[in-house]
Amino acid sequence: MDAFYASVEQLDNPELKGKPVAVGGDRERGVVAAASYEARKYGVRSAMASVLARKKCKDLIFVRPRSYRYKEVSKQIKKIFSDYTDLIEPLSLDEAFLDVTINKKNIKLAADIAREIRFRIKSETGLTASAGISINKFMAKVATEVNKPNGQKTIHPSKVDDFIDELPIDRFFGVGRVTAKKMKELGIYKGRDLRKFDREELVSHFGKSGSHYYKIIRSIQDSPVNPSRIRKSVGAERTFSKDIDSESFMLDELDSIGDELERRMMKSENKGRTVTVKLKYSDFTQQTRSKTIEDYISTKEEFFPVIEELIYQKEIDKSVRLLGISISNLFREVEPPKKEEYSLQLKFDF
Repeated sequence: MDAFYASVEQLDNPELKGKPVAVGGDRERGVVAAASYEARKYGVRSAMASVLARKKCKDLIFVRPRSYRYKEVSKQIKKIFSDYTDLIEPLSLDEAFLDVTINKKNIKLAADIAREIRFRIKSETGLTASAGISINKFMAKVATEVNKPNGQKTIHPSKVDDFIDELPIDRFFGVGRVTAKKMKELGIYKGRDLRKFDREELVSHFGKSGSHYYKIIRSIQDSPVNPSRIRKSVGAERTFSKDIDSESFMLDELDSIGDELERRMMKSENKGRTVTVKLKYSDFTQQTRSKTIEDYISTKEEFFPVIEELIYQKEIDKSVRLLGISISNLFREVEPPKKEEYSLQLKFDF
């Protein structure tokens, strides 16, 4: 669904329909968790600072997140999925992979299944969904982004190589801004440029991820839809253009990173007991500081005091180029069912 959290708010409050809506905190250091398509026209995006979002759209309406409601709607949609297959790998409240190679309704074409599921989601919840159909998770995820909102895209096996050759590297699933920048410095702007590099070259530039990039550009993916996939941790980090060397500045940055982590915790429906702060110094050495607490937590209000404690635990005597926070030792409120693993056909964003 296309702008899931914001769409739910517009559905439940008709006065918000057609207006620019941001789900998140309106405070000075708040962060946008989701933006409606009306808000996106002004350049408002998820993970954007609320202050900046307000500058981009003066009429932006902020709505506090309602996790319980998003979970409720998400369960409705996943129930629809289960009418077609038991091979459902939820990525978050608003994303899931489905393997419909063998499906309960004996529908031949995955595109027809996607169309029927999207129709039912609209009829039963009032929300729209987008779908991507292809030969593996990576291609299905990429396809999902093509015809948003309220659309679907099939990338046929015979068209996969041509499609991925023309795909801008910024749109590769799993390639973030920092990696994309490094790739462009190497002359990699599209899939066809990435294809020119052999495995050893990619590993030398990108470490273990290089092997992954080598495989996806050649449509080699040995990752089936896994209904029992359990996430080990949820995290967020930031690399700075200039090194910082003051604990107070670090806490300011960690406060902002904490907003993003809170958003990711909410989206993944996880709570955890172990908080870890990651520090990468200007000399590229790295340190982590962790603490495990008694209660399961997920909000910034709960985990930020632990972060402050970890930062002041020991003096930081070197400047820092990267900071990160992660929460592990997770408990997922709704455990996914354990099923046999198969290959993939569909990816839904809802």
